[in-house]
Amino acid sequence: MHEPAPLSVLSQQQLSLIASALTEHGYVLLSDFLPLALAQSLLIEIHSLSEQAFKPAAIGRDNLQQLNEKVRSNTLHWLTGRTLVQQQYLGVMEQLRIAINRQLFMGLFDFECHYSHYAPGDFYKMHLDAFKGASNRVLSTVLYLNPEWQPQHAGELLLYSEQQSELLLRIEPKFNQCVLFLSDTFPHEVKVTHADRFSIAGWFRINATVAGQLDPPR
Repeated sequence: MHEPAPLSVLSQQQLSLIASALTEHGYVLLSDFLPLALAQSLLIEIHSLSEQAFKPAAIGRDNLQQLNEKVRSNTLHWLTGRTLVQQQYLGVMEQLRIAINRQLFMGLFDFECHYSHYAPGDFYKMHLDAFKGASNRVLSTVLYLNPEWQPQHAGELLLYSEQQSELLLRIEPKFNQCVLFLSDTFPHEVKVTHADRFSIAGWFRINATVAGQLDPPR
């Protein structure tokens, strides 16, 4: 498993804001999350990948994974740390993991993430990233990489209250915005996009092991 060294680019003010918002609300939306140069490098890399590098996104985990274009229709490419910019991004998220554990005692063990591409017409219907007690994903993250996003492009992320009774956030996928939320608490959906939409979706996980293997495996 790739273990990047923490890249100390997040300020103590950012880290304190994140911890406070997660404690109070269970979610937080951040503007200008990364240093501009790093965000731009991620944008360059995602556009440099071939169409064949992106695979159809499935629903479910492990042996229960299946393709269902009625639920989601985007494609993805996992980050493994094989390039310098991936290592830098994973290092930032490692800094965040350590800080959250230090302040909130969440026991976050590792982080997994992938580039996500929504072509025009793509969507992801309402879902939870984890079910209580049934997954080791506990904190979801989405970083947006769309520098010229316009309202008419649609493709917003809608984040709902736990009982789906209230819309909490309507997030346009604007460049270098990042949202974090508890994976098993907030139903959310991606509305149909009318332009190519790029992001990095990720999850901090706890160490739920079975026979020495992280469960569920990716």
